[in-house]
Amino acid sequence: MGADHHRQPNIPGSLDAHLITASDLHRRTGSEGLVVVDCRFDLAHTERGAREYREGHVPGAVYAHLDRDLSDADDGGGGRHPLAGPGSMARTLSRLGIGPGSDVVVYDHTDASIAARLWWMLRYLGHDRVRVLDGGWAAWRDAGLPVDVGVEQAAPLDFKGRPRAEWVVQANEVGSAALLVDARTPERYRGEAEPIDPVAGHIPGAVNHPYTLNTDEGGRFLSAEQLRAALRRTLHDVDAADAVHYCGSGVTACQNLLAAACAGLGSGKLYAGSWSEWCGDPGRSIATGGANGV
Repeated sequence: MGADHHRQPNIPGSLDAHLITASDLHRRTGSEGLVVVDCRFDLAHTERGAREYREGHVPGAVYAHLDRDLSDADDGGGGRHPLAGPGSMARTLSRLGIGPGSDVVVYDHTDASIAARLWWMLRYLGHDRVRVLDGGWAAWRDAGLPVDVGVEQAAPLDFKGRPRAEWVVQANEVGSAALLVDARTPERYRGEAEPIDPVAGHIPGAVNHPYTLNTDEGGRFLSAEQLRAALRRTLHDVDAADAVHYCGSGVTACQNLLAAACAGLGSGKLYAGSWSEWCGDPGRSIATGGANGV
């Protein structure tokens, strides 16, 4: 791995407030109160992430499965990865060994496209002491850092959270959004391709800000200044806190929300049901084509 990004520590918009480098995490491994969560997941092969976790992970890391741990189809949410209710989220976080005083680090393969979901869940419940491993598992391995195998068992703690209800938007509230931001690839946004959901296109009025714009080729986040400039082009004159982000199932949209936080633009809103919920109702309007919005 190359040299860590040069960052200013813990100022508004600083990447250090939300990201941690592999070298910094290595120095903290084993620290009291630190909880590391591996979120690797493959949409096409849903058990691949768990298998790769068992084959090697950051020492001490527990594993969170997107389908089983970071979603809850029985809790009333919509879409392919329904957002669990606050009580269900709190029980999952407790089981992962996260308590009120925990410092949490989450990671996935590279670009936080999955790990950002857990980052967002924790902050939604009022737990701001969470950062994402910049560059993910790839950055850890590239640095030649120690690896553990097998499955880690966390000692359950009693997580208590207070949800920031204003951060979540339901389908019937989408129409009143100041701005809708679609995090999917341009071809999915335009309706030219749809490899996952049954209908192609986007929610009418949405602009496109693919989450892949937020990271470099190695999956590491761009500078706060670069993120801010790109997001400002997408948001135009809309306050970032008023923008509603969505994707296919409410997962990669969280990576756009992470990028906005890293850029110092605050916390937007999440339409967790996202396109998979929206297009599941034939009575809802669908748009195709359009510019990328960036």
